[in-house]
Amino acid sequence: MKAERKPRQKVAAGNTQTEKRPGIVADAHANGLEAELLRRLREICLALPEVKETVKWGHPTFEAGKKIFAVLDHYHGQPCIAFRALKDAQTKLRLDSRFFPAPYAAAQGWFCLRADGELNWAEIREHTLASYRLVALKRMLAAL
Repeated sequence: MKAERKPRQKVAAGNTQTEKRPGIVADAHANGLEAELLRRLREICLALPEVKETVKWGHPTFEAGKKIFAVLDHYHGQPCIAFRALKDAQTKLRLDSRFFPAPYAAAQGWFCLRADGELNWAEIREHTLASYRLVALKRMLAAL
C-alpha cells in the first residue's frame, strides 16, 4: 500500500505566495543583518507582478511564474544577493569587485552581489528588475 503524499500548503496574500514546507524555514539564516537584507529584498521582489517567495536549497528565493530571478544566498559564510544578468551587464559586473559569478550557475547568467557591506538599494532594485524581466511572462511585463 502506497503512503499518501501530503500536498504543499500555499498561503496567498495579494499577488504573492509563500510556499510552506515542513522542516524548512524561509528565515533560517535571517538574523540581524540578514533579516534586514531579506526584508528589503522582499520589499523589492514582492512588489513585482505575480512574484512568489519560496525556499530553494534552504534560501529565500523569488520566482516569476516558475522561474527564479533572485535569491538571498550565502557563499563562504557571507550573505549575497543572487540575480540573473544579460551578457553585456555580466561584462560590467565582472569589473566590479562587489560582484562575482554565482558558483554552479554562472553559465546561466547568474551573478552575486556581496551583501555584507554598505549596499545601494536603488542599484539592487535595478539588477533585480532586470533579472525579473529576463524570466517574466509577457502578461507580467505588461502589468509592470
